[in-house]
Amino acid sequence: MSVSTEGFVDYIIDCLSSLGTITQGRFFGGVGLKEGSVQFAMIMGNALFFVVDDSNRVKYEKMDMECFWYNTKKGNVNVRKYFEVPAEIIEEQDVLTEWAKESIHIAYRLKKK
Repeated sequence: MSVSTEGFVDYIIDCLSSLGTITQGRFFGGVGLKEGSVQFAMIMGNALFFVVDDSNRVKYEKMDMECFWYNTKKGNVNVRKYFEVPAEIIEEQDVLTEWAKESIHIAYRLKKK
């Protein structure tokens, strides 16, 4: 999908409209997506990342998806709390919504810890 980041954000929010009100805000160099009081996703460029934990991380890894990472002077930093959502999932609105629901539940669970 070759769209601007803003267009991609609008597309994702539209796809997740059945979840209720999804808010967006600046998050480092990208956009964070929140449901209620928790951030469950982020968009960097044209990549969507969902919050994961040990209960579902393997699902992403089996699809050869990687965690979010960034470079520092000391090397790469892997943020294993966020994994990229596969393009084929983004293209299937019902499946994307289910993955988002799972991510929202995990985000709330992690917030309680």
